[in-house]
Amino acid sequence: MITSIKKHLAEVPYNINLAAPVILGMLGHTLVAFADNIMVGQLGPAELAAVSLGNSFLFIAMSVGIGLSTAITPLIAEADGFKKQFEIKKVFKHGVLICGIVGLVLTGVVFLSIPLLYQMQQPEEVLVFAVPFLTIVGVSLIPLMLFQAIKQLCDGLSRTRLPMYASIIGNLLNVLLNYLLIFGNFGFPEMGVSGAALGTLISRLVMLFLLIAFLKGSTFFAPYLSDLRWRIISWRFSRRILSLGLPSSFQVFFEVTLFTSAIWLSGILGTLYQAANQIALNLASMTYMVGIGLNVAAMIRVGNQRGKRDYRRLNEVAQSIFFLTLVIEVLFAVGFLAARHVLPALYLDANDPINKVDNLFVMALASDLLLWAAIFQVFDGLQVVIIGALRGMQDVKFTAYITFIAYWIIGFPICYYLGLHTSLATQGIWIGLTLGLTVSALLLYLRFQYLSKTHRVHYVTS
Repeated sequence: MITSIKKHLAEVPYNINLAAPVILGMLGHTLVAFADNIMVGQLGPAELAAVSLGNSFLFIAMSVGIGLSTAITPLIAEADGFKKQFEIKKVFKHGVLICGIVGLVLTGVVFLSIPLLYQMQQPEEVLVFAVPFLTIVGVSLIPLMLFQAIKQLCDGLSRTRLPMYASIIGNLLNVLLNYLLIFGNFGFPEMGVSGAALGTLISRLVMLFLLIAFLKGSTFFAPYLSDLRWRIISWRFSRRILSLGLPSSFQVFFEVTLFTSAIWLSGILGTLYQAANQIALNLASMTYMVGIGLNVAAMIRVGNQRGKRDYRRLNEVAQSIFFLTLVIEVLFAVGFLAARHVLPALYLDANDPINKVDNLFVMALASDLLLWAAIFQVFDGLQVVIIGALRGMQDVKFTAYITFIAYWIIGFPICYYLGLHTSLATQGIWIGLTLGLTVSALLLYLRFQYLSKTHRVHYVTS
């Protein structure tokens, strides 16, 4: 066991070097949401709940699109393992076209889904702010998907820093625009919740143009961006990307809709419950970004070893990333437990003379939810990293089946029953989330172990 831990520790520097830029870039997105929630929270619980509800719709569309785009990374990583430059260019070109079309489609879907807000038994005072917010921010899916396609090229080639730089600059701009447009500072119009949406749209456009400029200025990427022949499109090759991307997209859809259902169920309980749920989810999503970064690291490294057909090494690097994830997430869990009474106070003003009673109730409830968030984010982080390893092995269909069972056959019924039909209320919803993610992590790990062993045996015997 000690030898195994030493092997895992030896891989830590490389894994962190690969994952850190992705983590910082994704954490930037989450910190913007964190800043959004803090700024919007100063307007009142209804505005905070409106952003939560609007983002729940947007997050479904965004995650489905990003899930589909993840097919680009393992294909590029595998081609890079084979040193096939032409194959990399082919994957990138078709990936950009697919992501651009998907961005347009998802924007249309978001607009068409707006009437559903009125059918979901959400509080009227929340809908007043949620509808204009969703209308503006929905357009940002188009530049986001194009950014994601280019980012996947960088990730697949183990060059994760350029997307990080673009994300950080874009996110800092987003925070500045929120400050100016939400409150109308320095002569800008006071737009409230709609100002937060406009800030998001502008910042995502800037991120896209920055990343394009970074790549064009890089000598490393020059061979992959030249002579792409955009007029020559292979529908057969596009289907190859979609055959990997669609199951991944469904997997993400199952997970995101589970969390969205938690927001909706909290909304049925009331505005204050929904606001507390948003605080806990927002805090947990920041630790989840570490899992996303390690997910990409697992996808790249496993994809490279698959390209080299070295399945023994594939298992070693994957297990090292699983181990690193577990250690980091346990540390986060301890932090949640230690600071659960302090963190909710960052979102709401306990001394607000108008909303003081409501704010204190939301803060106390959010503190209780962080007890469950401490447990749930450990398994959430583990399962997303194992999914990354399975994507690197291009095993995506079975992953979608596992997550559907864990989230919707096990997790959601528990959320629904305990949340709406017991005195546990919002805590019951989080118990369901925790159990669903736990089952997902265990089943996905068993799947990885089975495939890894099967490939190793085949590799040795052949």
